[in-house]
Amino acid sequence: MTSSPRLPLLAGLPLAVGAGLAIPVQGRINGALGTRLNDGIAAAVVSFSTGLVVMILISLLLPRGRAGLARILPAVRSRAFPRIYVLAGGIGALFVFAQSFTVGILGVALFTVATVTGQTVSGLLVDKLGIGPAGRKSVTAIRVIGCLLTIAAVAWAVSPRFAAAGGTPGMADGGAGPDGPALLVPLLLPVAAGFLMSFQQAMNGTATVHYGTPIAATLVNFVAGSVVLWTAYAVKVSVAGPGNPLPAEWWYYLGGPMGCVFIGLGALLVRSLGVLVTGLGMIAGQLLGSLALDVVLPAPGTIVAPATVLGTILTLAAIILATLPWPRGALRR
Repeated sequence: MTSSPRLPLLAGLPLAVGAGLAIPVQGRINGALGTRLNDGIAAAVVSFSTGLVVMILISLLLPRGRAGLARILPAVRSRAFPRIYVLAGGIGALFVFAQSFTVGILGVALFTVATVTGQTVSGLLVDKLGIGPAGRKSVTAIRVIGCLLTIAAVAWAVSPRFAAAGGTPGMADGGAGPDGPALLVPLLLPVAAGFLMSFQQAMNGTATVHYGTPIAATLVNFVAGSVVLWTAYAVKVSVAGPGNPLPAEWWYYLGGPMGCVFIGLGALLVRSLGVLVTGLGMIAGQLLGSLALDVVLPAPGTIVAPATVLGTILTLAAIILATLPWPRGALRR
């Protein structure tokens, strides 16, 4: 096992925000690819496969990558960590499934709130249980308040999309959208996917400590996720047939490398920051990246309202509240 120095909060949190910036870029690319192929699963397969190719090249070309590659099998065989951790990439595949099958029903706004809610709650739980490499972190009142404020701020930031869709999930895609009990199952899937993301980051962080580099942990993630998605795609093709042919434009294939950035930095940072703070920083980056894309490269129907900007600012404030090293009893004082 190789130990790397821990990053201080002031250095690690900006990196977490930077990793979160890759999420909306990846989502925009994969969404466009899914529309072009007329097949969300095929788009996910392309994204994971290109990411896997990138990680294989990095692992073979860089000395640190080759060293991490040599440590994977010994670490797994010696049970340095639970073997189920090598399947963490399947959680990423579940997240892509949730995007593919529920965004059209719920709309982007409700999907975002659902995933952020699940990820924020599980971040508290994972830190409390000490699953990640940073060990146990107590659930203080200020951290809970910061998490609740984060969820509220994200809901406020995406609220203009609700208004644009007439307040009904699914309207953004031109449908009437389900109501009541029919909405429950599609809503639970992104909540579950977001909830499991914190566990994925904790697993990757622990594996990184034993591999000696996040390169190896990211590679294993893409292997596991690709296996899951290729299996699902094979079933889909056998039932419904393939979609459209692959496009020639190069930028459609950048979603995988964006995923490499997100997963790799997450695996590196959870040891220093803990799962909750890493997740909150990525949420802030996700909102900032979405806002920048909506301003610079707006998609059809994009709305940048004051609530979007103010909600993003409130999210940053909530994350600062949750991450600062407050002394015990600060809330009572």
